[in-house]
Amino acid sequence: MRPTLLALGLALGLGGTTLARAGVPATQPPLTALTKDSGTPEPAGQRQVHFDHAELHIAVHPDTQSIDGKATLTFSTLAPTDALLLDLDRNLPVSAISIDGKALPTSAWSNPDGRLRIQLPHAVAKGGKVSATIAYGGKPHVAKKAPWDGGFVWSHTSDGQPWVGSAVEGEGCDLFWPCIDQPDGKPDLVDLYVTVPKPLVAPGNGVLVGVTAQGDTRTWHWRAKHPTTYAVSINVGPYRELKGEYHSRYGNTIPLYYWYLPGEEAQAKALFAEFPHLLDFFEAKIGPYPWGDEKMGVVETPYKGMEHQTINAYGNHYAKDGSGFDWLLQHEFAHEWFGNQMTNANWDDMWLHEGFATLMQPLYARYLDGDAAYYAWLNRLRMMVANRHPVVSGTPRTEEAVYDDSRGGPGQDIYNKGALMLQTLHHLIGDKAFYDSIRELVYGRPDPKPGNFQLQYRTTADFMRIVDRVTGKDYDWFFKVYLYQAALPKLDVQRHGDTLDLAWQVPGNLPFPMPVEVRVGDAVHTVPMADGRGSLAAAAGALVTIDPHSVLLRDEPRVTGFRQWMKQQREKRGAAKP
Repeated sequence: MRPTLLALGLALGLGGTTLARAGVPATQPPLTALTKDSGTPEPAGQRQVHFDHAELHIAVHPDTQSIDGKATLTFSTLAPTDALLLDLDRNLPVSAISIDGKALPTSAWSNPDGRLRIQLPHAVAKGGKVSATIAYGGKPHVAKKAPWDGGFVWSHTSDGQPWVGSAVEGEGCDLFWPCIDQPDGKPDLVDLYVTVPKPLVAPGNGVLVGVTAQGDTRTWHWRAKHPTTYAVSINVGPYRELKGEYHSRYGNTIPLYYWYLPGEEAQAKALFAEFPHLLDFFEAKIGPYPWGDEKMGVVETPYKGMEHQTINAYGNHYAKDGSGFDWLLQHEFAHEWFGNQMTNANWDDMWLHEGFATLMQPLYARYLDGDAAYYAWLNRLRMMVANRHPVVSGTPRTEEAVYDDSRGGPGQDIYNKGALMLQTLHHLIGDKAFYDSIRELVYGRPDPKPGNFQLQYRTTADFMRIVDRVTGKDYDWFFKVYLYQAALPKLDVQRHGDTLDLAWQVPGNLPFPMPVEVRVGDAVHTVPMADGRGSLAAAAGALVTIDPHSVLLRDEPRVTGFRQWMKQQREKRGAAKP
């Protein structure tokens, strides 16, 4: 979840939402270039280890806006290794490190730019194990406008109690714990111990193992399997808890939890009532909830939202938009499948997270309220497609580079264009092939059931191969135009007497045999367009509608004109400011 959600909220007529900015210092130490970007080129040393276990002890001090951390990280070696290379913001200084329980001298580690290098006392052979315990702490980077700018949010509830949250998608896990800041840097298991002042509560990822008290503090111990690195989260507040159960169509029972602020019980219960409907929709359409043996959890946060695995951040203030469901809750929950269970292998393929998650909103609207709601959502998305840069570059990128269209990134098109492209694909290959392809992508198998699937790291090329295999046809032409070209295909329509002539105009003159439906009078015809061209008989006086069911993502004058007008309005407002 990143910038497009605010744009979508405004498009839905929600108006501006006040985001928490309390506790932002006037100045704070700058992040290094390495720390600021998640997914920078991975050094060979990080590829030489497999991340087995992270035991994280983090004490949160709201009064000083600081943390004290101790992380014990266990790795299996995939190649002979004499050093560990981890990512950690240098503004959280390391005070001590031990390897396999033996303290290291301070000369054995360095962290000049956010890459913590630990020289091991001796080399570890391939197939060995190594455990590092790292003591660190300080003032973590503060988000100026979370979640778009990552870091900690130090805020307060309406009655003045501390309210704290972390949101680090763009910058990565290294903003508050030593990690491998790559999409595939997930540990197999995380034990997170969060210590907070009484009476505050600290909801977390996975399953609650226990709560222990020490004087005027309490420690919450959470255990999570394979959490996405940036999805490991800190949440602190005077929370109240709602809990329940969902009895899945797959035979298992899923615990449900929502942590909300005091004084919001009625609104909280209404939101909590949406949980079973969301689960029912996603399990029916996609497959089993990936974390059913842990929980479906949501926590109210002092920022807009984020897809933190099994503890999704929610900060939409229970806003209504007429859709009959909370769009932010639904979007973030979609990431449990598209982002947490199936993770992009590189940030360049991030449309696999956001395009699918965005498409789930119009599909859910159709499930609840029918076609009118579905097409209304699609039309809103269509108005936000920019087409400035390709959705996929084909080269490794950092997360921030994907979002920054000034650096050639697709920006919000990974959401809107990605979703609309998938809607076109759905129509092209049919319902069964479309959902069969999604299940292969997400679970790695066509018959997912609780316990029979593994995590999937995926690329755009993987999805292309899956679609070709499921359909038995070659659809590379489709993806190469929509994902690897900036401009959309344009359909040229000419009437010559009683004949309607159609021709696709495609960037780079690429092949594009996309069939086109045409309504002539009351009859709908499909023009094959095998070589990008086609003709259809249409009497001179007949009413003709191209693409009557709105399934084709294409260049449209109505949209281009609207976006140009909106740009002019922004420029006028900017010029009018003193």
